[in-house]
Amino acid sequence: MPAPHRVHPETRCALSVRLALCSAAWLASATPLWAQPVAQQVEVVGTSPLPGQGVDRNALPYSTQVVRRGALDEAQADNATDFLSRRVPGAQVNDIQGSPFQGDLTFRGYRASGILGAAQGVSVYVDGVRFNEPFGDVVNWDMVPEFALHSLSLVPGANPAFGLNTLGGALSLTTATGLTAPGLRGEAALGSFGRKKFELSHGGSHADGWHHYAGIGLFDETGWRDHSDGRLANGLFKLGRQLGNDDFTLSLQAGQSRLVGNGLVPLVTLDEDGARTPDLGSLDRAAVYTHPDLTRNRLLQLSGQWRRQLDEHTTLESLVYLRDSRRTTINGDEADDDDGDGDEGGARQQPLAEEDEPNASFNRTATRQKSAGVAMALSGRLGAHQWQVGAAADHASVSYEQTEQAGVFDDTRGVLPVAGEDTELSARVSGSSTSAGLYASDTWQVAADTHLTGTVRINWAQVGNTLSSVDDDTGEFEAHPHERFRYTSVNPALGVAHRLSPALTVFANLARNNRVPTVIELGCADPEEPCRLPAGLQADPYLKQVIATSAEAGARFTLPGGVKGSITAYRTNNRNDILFRSTSVTGQLGYFANFPRTRHQGLDVEAQWKLGTVEMTAAYSHLEATYQAHGVLRMGERNVTITPGTRIAGLPRHQFKFSADWRVGGGWSVGADLQALSGRSVAGNEDGLLEDGDDERVDLSLPGYALVNLRTSWKPAQFKGLELFGRITNVFNRRYASFGALAATQFDAQGQYVGAETEALFVAPGAPRAFQVGVRWQF
Repeated sequence: MPAPHRVHPETRCALSVRLALCSAAWLASATPLWAQPVAQQVEVVGTSPLPGQGVDRNALPYSTQVVRRGALDEAQADNATDFLSRRVPGAQVNDIQGSPFQGDLTFRGYRASGILGAAQGVSVYVDGVRFNEPFGDVVNWDMVPEFALHSLSLVPGANPAFGLNTLGGALSLTTATGLTAPGLRGEAALGSFGRKKFELSHGGSHADGWHHYAGIGLFDETGWRDHSDGRLANGLFKLGRQLGNDDFTLSLQAGQSRLVGNGLVPLVTLDEDGARTPDLGSLDRAAVYTHPDLTRNRLLQLSGQWRRQLDEHTTLESLVYLRDSRRTTINGDEADDDDGDGDEGGARQQPLAEEDEPNASFNRTATRQKSAGVAMALSGRLGAHQWQVGAAADHASVSYEQTEQAGVFDDTRGVLPVAGEDTELSARVSGSSTSAGLYASDTWQVAADTHLTGTVRINWAQVGNTLSSVDDDTGEFEAHPHERFRYTSVNPALGVAHRLSPALTVFANLARNNRVPTVIELGCADPEEPCRLPAGLQADPYLKQVIATSAEAGARFTLPGGVKGSITAYRTNNRNDILFRSTSVTGQLGYFANFPRTRHQGLDVEAQWKLGTVEMTAAYSHLEATYQAHGVLRMGERNVTITPGTRIAGLPRHQFKFSADWRVGGGWSVGADLQALSGRSVAGNEDGLLEDGDDERVDLSLPGYALVNLRTSWKPAQFKGLELFGRITNVFNRRYASFGALAATQFDAQGQYVGAETEALFVAPGAPRAFQVGVRWQF
């Protein structure tokens, strides 16, 4: 594969910024052509987890995405992350786990992922409750009650109002109530790979201001990859009452899942010159490297919200929640200290005898997190000011333990525990995290067409843990001294939005926010004692908090013919980014460490328009995600030399998305969408080398790809409230990979264990063509 033409990062940035500025200037110069009045639709957007009275979207100094329930239904996406990946500029999902509910979502290169060890950088809220788990800031997408989603808002940048971990953006999900979703609603669907989906909910209002909402969502599939069956169940119950100026809502959410995330598989093996030989993933699209890779999540959450209208211009909101989250995992991996004899290949169906030589490891983890939090916000309007002040406090306790047992591979690369080998406790932690924030925000209409928005937030956090692990020298399991770290940060933001004409608004914004290390990151920061993820923990060095500073500028516009859209250029610099440095990509070993500087910069363009009975949307994104300091990253078995401008692996430079829906008539509609993504670099090959000290560069970058999806729906007039729908994803059955890593395989191309390590390109394979049909009803 020829190496792509490379342009210096600063040149790419200049081109992106020039394009944004030139586009804004052209729009401004063209304003006289649109001098006629343009109908303005006022859309109110929440600017913090407790939205208050919201702010007119046109007055905000940054781009936003607001999606309603109807759009989610019409797109026929698997879930919210799939919708974002298909429609929203800058968003994509790396299909690392292979499960639709274990997505690795990135926005402008920042992640909101269920993968422990991912460099999280997007905060997620559901009904104002922070959904990032205290243990690693991970987001368990399988615990989101998808059936109940009423709207979602995506706010970009290091917005301090959304608190910790809002480095690249914040995603706020709002669920339905009996007032916003009255009546009975249901959905049932069947699809390829044994997929079954069922959702049912009911909402209503009653005498004396009472209202309720109750729903359940079920999902089951055998999965398109081997050994990848999964299922989940979510439930949500709300009871509320409107009484005068007060509105109370009590919510109970419960969820349980059993999902398999089979991860990466070797696509090709590599010789010293980089020549490629097809391997397991090339010969069998559905193959997995090793198994089992099972994750069970359980969630029980109780929350209460109170909203009071103090007067015509002032609103008080409060929130309190209790949360119990549990995760257990079972992973079959290569043995970390395998002797490489390679004699244990054959088929086995029963646990192995004591004389069998271990060549694998059977690992289990158990995590329990208990969280509680409160938040309050007071918002109002005073003359030309729309203001909000608020405070939030969260506390979480974490208990975790990890066990290991010697095992061997069977002929399907499944790991079976060796009979007679004890299960050994390898790590245990009891930890806690406490955070508090105080913020204030004001949108000031300084002139008829100009709004100035300022925000400041003070964040304080404390993370502590008591760790126990196996001493490498003595082999004894022992406790380490209790650790406690404190972090503080003052984070400001300032932006301006100016309406040049009824059809054109320009804006610019500067913001700063921070992310503090979590229990898992502080407990796994020693390169001399790498951890297994899910996590083995040691008492380790101090990690600095991440500081992100973002800047963006752009324009919102309406063109003749009803074309509406926006264009935004942005740059976010991270200082002391926390990265997981892998020492065993296939065995999940590694440690966390700070990296001095990283940068995410680029351009987002989007447009929506209607042509007769056809509605269309288009979006383009350009992203340069790079390291901005000299350093060395441990990636698998390599020490990757990083220089300023080295691209961060797994993130495409270009994305283009297009969607069209045609209202054929008679209640029938058909639609299609296209996703086209450029190539991306591979973890462990960021410097273009296969091994440390090589002179010859070999580019392993994954090629770009394009996916086409089709959908249709019919709402028969004689059955009001009924809708039949169907879809085909990956219509042309394109073979592609969304993530890659350089690692070593101990199996041959037929999947038989040989013991000797061979360098290979591991990839996350994309799903093949799939069909789904279903029915939706609402009465």
